[in-house]
Amino acid sequence: PGTILFVCWVSVVVCYILCRFHNFKLSPLQPSDFVSRPLTTLKSMAAEVVAAAGLEERETTHSLLPTPAERGLLSSTSSSAITASVPSLQATLVQPLEPILGVAPLGRVHLTKDRKHQQTMLDAAYMHLPLPADSEKVRTYLSRNAYPTPPYHHQHPPSHFNSFEMFQRLPPETLFFVFYYQEGTRAQYLAAKALKKQSWRFHTKYMMWFQRYEDPKTITDEYEQGTYIYFDYEKWQQRRKEGFTFEYRYLEDKDLP
Repeated sequence: PGTILFVCWVSVVVCYILCRFHNFKLSPLQPSDFVSRPLTTLKSMAAEVVAAAGLEERETTHSLLPTPAERGLLSSTSSSAITASVPSLQATLVQPLEPILGVAPLGRVHLTKDRKHQQTMLDAAYMHLPLPADSEKVRTYLSRNAYPTPPYHHQHPPSHFNSFEMFQRLPPETLFFVFYYQEGTRAQYLAAKALKKQSWRFHTKYMMWFQRYEDPKTITDEYEQGTYIYFDYEKWQQRRKEGFTFEYRYLEDKDLP
């Protein structure tokens, strides 16, 4: 019994201190309050102290839910914020994009020098597409309806037009053109014969014409090595090659009649 009484006393004192801390008006405790009252449980004593301090009314009146005015203020604020954000969303959705970004998301890439050269060559090739007639062999034109020309023009092709003497007088560039673009004709044969006459030699591996620029530095039974001039038919120009090894097995050394 003594322990229970001590615990009750401590609980009442703690409740009293809490009530004083919250500035509630309580009547001072009298010793007669503990003497006149019968001994009860701790729960009943705490309920009496709470009822005397008026904590139930304070907890009932205080609510965490917002008032109708506060709810109206919150709804108006949220709606205004949403309305203000709608134009920005619309502006973001309507931004135009360049079609090039679908292929290159990082933007335009400047072409290098080699790519620009390739683009130029492709444009030139597109403007000069080959025709089906280009794959056919060159045939002599025979006019069915001869047009009358003045007598001071040649009425017939020159007799020496397909002669070796005439091809000997042509420059090397013309002979190269006839050799590469009139394949399988007598003109190609005469052009090759004239080039060999000018000390040009045909390389069967590279399909190019070579000529000694100077005396070879090394000569064996199988090859010779030195500086040569060759005709590059891809770039259509004569170029010089130093330290080139010309193997005799790739030399076209047939004597043309």
